[in-house]
Amino acid sequence: MRKIKKLKLHNYRRFQNLSLPFTEDRNILIGDNESGKSTILSAIDLVLSGNRARIDNSILEHIFNKDCIVSFLASQKDISTLPVLFIELYLNDFEDHRVNGRNNSEHIECNGLLFECIPDQELTEEISEILSQPEPIFPFEFYTCSFFTFSGEPYNGYKRYLNFLNVDNSRIGSDYSHHEYVSGMYDRFSDEVEHYRHRNEYRKIKETFNASSLVEVNSHTGSFNFGVKNDAKSNFINDLTIFEDGIPIEQKGKGRQCFVKTEFALSQTKRPLDVILLEEPENHLSHSNMRKLINNIEESAGAQLFIATHSNLICSRMDLRNSIMLGINSNIPLFLNDLSEDTAKYFMKAPDHSMLEFILSKKVILVEGDAEYILMESFFETVSGKTLDEAKVNVISVDGTSFNRYLEIANIVKIKCAVVRDNDGNIERNCVTPYTDFITEYIHIFFDNDPERSTFERCIYRDNIRYCDILWKEERRTLSVEDYMLSKKAQTSFELLESGLEGFKVPEYIKSAIVWINE
Repeated sequence: MRKIKKLKLHNYRRFQNLSLPFTEDRNILIGDNESGKSTILSAIDLVLSGNRARIDNSILEHIFNKDCIVSFLASQKDISTLPVLFIELYLNDFEDHRVNGRNNSEHIECNGLLFECIPDQELTEEISEILSQPEPIFPFEFYTCSFFTFSGEPYNGYKRYLNFLNVDNSRIGSDYSHHEYVSGMYDRFSDEVEHYRHRNEYRKIKETFNASSLVEVNSHTGSFNFGVKNDAKSNFINDLTIFEDGIPIEQKGKGRQCFVKTEFALSQTKRPLDVILLEEPENHLSHSNMRKLINNIEESAGAQLFIATHSNLICSRMDLRNSIMLGINSNIPLFLNDLSEDTAKYFMKAPDHSMLEFILSKKVILVEGDAEYILMESFFETVSGKTLDEAKVNVISVDGTSFNRYLEIANIVKIKCAVVRDNDGNIERNCVTPYTDFITEYIHIFFDNDPERSTFERCIYRDNIRYCDILWKEERRTLSVEDYMLSKKAQTSFELLESGLEGFKVPEYIKSAIVWINE
């Protein structure tokens, strides 16, 4: 099958330059809002479609990288330095001389497709006149857009070199998105001869309706008459939709539309897809339907998948090693393909977790239980004078035996990470030896240095004996206050929080973690 090996963007939307290698199986794009996930899918979609109608000069202002435009207008505005835009798809090796050549920015002989947007060489005088004005507006109207293969041969939407489908669940409800999806699925399930026959038969049906069913009413209209339209906007493809159990899918709930569209796209047909683009497949789905969808994706075979997602389940269950992380403040993507197989498999099978929240964080405090999590935000404000949001710090509760799994990811993604954990009575065994390979300038482990203060609750109590005694002395029966706190960890943490914590002392090891994460 035909696959995409690499994408190169130059001056396209938020990317001035981006080179992104892909796997032949699954490519999971993760990142915060505005990080470029949709930009990458739209670039692939544009080049594979070869559809010139999607690009006219009126929208060039919105797809050109804004920084390159600002930079040019602040320069000498020489016509020879006008920025250009291109998108290149480097393809795997297959026999087709039409796509093979050196017509690419790397000047290497390989298979590929190219979209470029450059100043029209026949309009240089007009462009020069605009640029010579005191405060010129960038001459988008004088650019020309073209699609070429790497052999230099032009192509268009009628000559597709890869079979692909774009399912954009972020735009459920959009008429255009629905039409594009239905049209793509129809192309996939039918061949060219069927296309012609269906169009011809549909036109005949309309002509028959005009000639028979409307005859009686038209007999009363004089020189005017009624007729069913049969033009570019009222044709077979535009009237086509998909039904499930007799109901058009656009009349179903948004969650069901998302599920049906993705499931249908993954189905096998006589014209297998080379590439499937899935934009937020989790959109509008319940947790159970999300799991069903993931199972369908896992069972799909053959097509190269590109998935843009905000879902913890998708990015972990699809194997974190297939993830490409895109950042708002950096155009350099990060890959998790160096993650160990054990850690990747752990997150595939682990209970629901905050993996995506962790990966997208700048700073994280990892704690090992609900009790610490409940109180950490209040402790943080007490020590730092800031809220967690103001400091851009996330607190994530992790099973203590899983710290190393998260730290392996932190080492790859370069997340500043403070681990706050119990010493459980043996500092060397529990707090030092397990983390020897992970300690760096941005990863640090915090714990109490007294083996007698073995847990979070013991530290809390021994630093705040009078406070805790007043709060719970009447509550306990046979247990000491300290043991009562150990027996009801989450409950006593919540009650501490509700008490207001006035005059409360934050344990030193937690205070140190908060100070360090803020440095």
